[in-house]
Amino acid sequence: MARPLRIQWEGAWYHITSRGNERQLIFRDDEDRCEFLGRLSEMTERYRLRLHAYTLMDNHWHGLLETLEANLSRALQWLNSGYSGWFNRRHGRTGHLLQGRFKGIIVEPQRWGLELSRYVHLNPIRVGRFELNKQSRRRNQLGLARELPTELWKERVDFLRHYRWSSYRAYIGLEPAPAWLTTETVLGWMGGPEGARQQAYRDYVEVAAKEGLDQLPWTVLQAQVVLGDEAFLQGLSPKVHGNEHEQPSLYQLKRRPEFATVVGVVEHLKEEPWEQFRNRHGDWGRDMVLYLARHHCGLVLKDLGERAGLINERSLTKAIHRFEVRLKKDPLLGKLLALAQVELSRSRDLTPILFCASGIALGSRSRRSA
Repeated sequence: MARPLRIQWEGAWYHITSRGNERQLIFRDDEDRCEFLGRLSEMTERYRLRLHAYTLMDNHWHGLLETLEANLSRALQWLNSGYSGWFNRRHGRTGHLLQGRFKGIIVEPQRWGLELSRYVHLNPIRVGRFELNKQSRRRNQLGLARELPTELWKERVDFLRHYRWSSYRAYIGLEPAPAWLTTETVLGWMGGPEGARQQAYRDYVEVAAKEGLDQLPWTVLQAQVVLGDEAFLQGLSPKVHGNEHEQPSLYQLKRRPEFATVVGVVEHLKEEPWEQFRNRHGDWGRDMVLYLARHHCGLVLKDLGERAGLINERSLTKAIHRFEVRLKKDPLLGKLLALAQVELSRSRDLTPILFCASGIALGSRSRRSA
């Protein structure tokens, strides 16, 4: 099995997650949490890291980190192995506490840092009790979610504001930020007067606590480890080292289609220009463009809506989900999608495209009936 790609350099940003082995608890009580935060504090000093956001959950933790040296793996190994040993001694247990190596996503900070900080801070309420778990999000995408009672929204917000084991309270001014937590960079992205940024950030997070997040950032990951636009990916190339056969994600980082390329591929499949079907509700070609652009171009919903020239973010989410549901029921549509993905992996150019596949009719009638 290929090892996860590790890209490390000075000034890199990462979203970090470490989970308990077999989903077991890694924090059994507040003493465990305090010990972990103490080690987190020491790690930022020992390895010259900036910690921009964090949340401790019962069986995992999230962090948004910036490295001032190319030493992410050494820093996280020190933190996780040290805490695991302490935890095992304290609780009289043996064996692995954490599930393998940490998961690290490299982040384009200006584009994704603010959104990821919100994701990190919302984790304590992304559970069934608050109707923000995976099942609830799926019902919302299908339009089956019930109207949110005012009491539930207030309960979500109240829980976030009182949750002691994340950096959210420091971000919104409910407690002083410790010296090892950096809040200025993320709050700076809120814009506006400095004195109003904490309130603006509170509104930014708590509106999402009310409405939920139908799509998570991970739906647009590239090579399973990167959140960033085309220019950011190109800038990674000199920093990537390794064997493409051992780490296929190295190859994936080198290719990312433009939105116009996606449109061109689907236009060829439909034998119809984008302008004619982009506003056609329920059209498979329209939904395929949105699906491919979301998953292969690394576009956030706002950018996708702007480039597609249509519909709001919630409608985009529903269109993409509708396409995913249809894929499960329509084998021909799945084959058409596979052809589009193959072509996207070959070229970013809008040159004439030739498709061929055994066992699939590609005539005009067959395509339009998909």
